[in-house]
Amino acid sequence: MSELDPEVQAWIGEKRYPVESEFDVERGYIFSSCSSVENANPLYWDEKTANDVTDGFIAPPTMISAWFRPHQWAPHREAQILPLQVHFDLKEKLELPEAVMTDNTIVFGVPVRVGDRLRTHQVLRSVSEPKTTRLGTGRFWEIDVIYENQHGESVGIESYTGFGYRRKA
Repeated sequence: MSELDPEVQAWIGEKRYPVESEFDVERGYIFSSCSSVENANPLYWDEKTANDVTDGFIAPPTMISAWFRPHQWAPHREAQILPLQVHFDLKEKLELPEAVMTDNTIVFGVPVRVGDRLRTHQVLRSVSEPKTTRLGTGRFWEIDVIYENQHGESVGIESYTGFGYRRKA
């Protein structure tokens, strides 16, 4: 397990799984999200406030991944879409059946605006040498999920650190 599979090595730094969201950013989703956590920020509810502060309605930054959560079913889709597909690819290719996310950081860019059609892709940044933890033996990996609007502007980057492993016998 010490040497990293050459195919996996080739994934490092590669733009993988480019996806365009299946729907535009819309206020109904924003209202539902804000309502679910009782977020009363007038920036998301009041048109005058939104116009005065951000030149129009924007989505809460924490919703960045919401626009890529696929509906359970869509008529044009032939296969199930998994979020963070690179993570599942690594588990399979490295034969590491268990995995946990150990870190997640989000850096926000320009605001996500009502009507935007977002795009995303994933980049594997690194895969560690084998490590043994209390969970088992495996590897750590770092994955960036890059989000852009229809103008190619960065709206955010989510960085994940995962640990794929085999449980101790």
